[in-house]
Amino acid sequence: MSRRALAALATLALAAAATQAADAPPAYPAGAAAFQANCAVCHGPAGAGVPSLAPPLLSYPARYAGSSEGRRQLAMTILYGMYGDIAVEGKHYASRMPDFGQMDDTALAALLNFVAFDLAHAPASVAPLAPAEIAAERAHALEGAAVREHRKLVAPAEP
Repeated sequence: MSRRALAALATLALAAAATQAADAPPAYPAGAAAFQANCAVCHGPAGAGVPSLAPPLLSYPARYAGSSEGRRQLAMTILYGMYGDIAVEGKHYASRMPDFGQMDDTALAALLNFVAFDLAHAPASVAPLAPAEIAAERAHALEGAAVREHRKLVAPAEP
């Protein structure tokens, strides 16, 4: 078999594997449904972000889920929204993320777990977020600008 044919077969095999992985059901199906209903319009259906509107959710949430302050940031962001300039992967976003505090703690935990584990691929060593963590942050109401200020504690400074 020629090198060109081998390369074509290898490309087809990789494409098939990628398609199979993309078709795998999410680990957090309730969170996936909530994401599509509430977040996909701004962050895109796969969480890749929308230029000048909303940042991608493909890396930061996994890192946040691995630390206590990061987990607090995830809960605060979804409960209270966030506004003001932030930088993600070298791009700036200054839109206003709405709050989703009207959703219950179980639904919000499922949504955050979908984002952190299914979209951002947090490692298996990271524990899923629990509804109790959302409830704990719900007890400390914030405004979106304060959520952005807290983000500075957990997100690396970007240009």
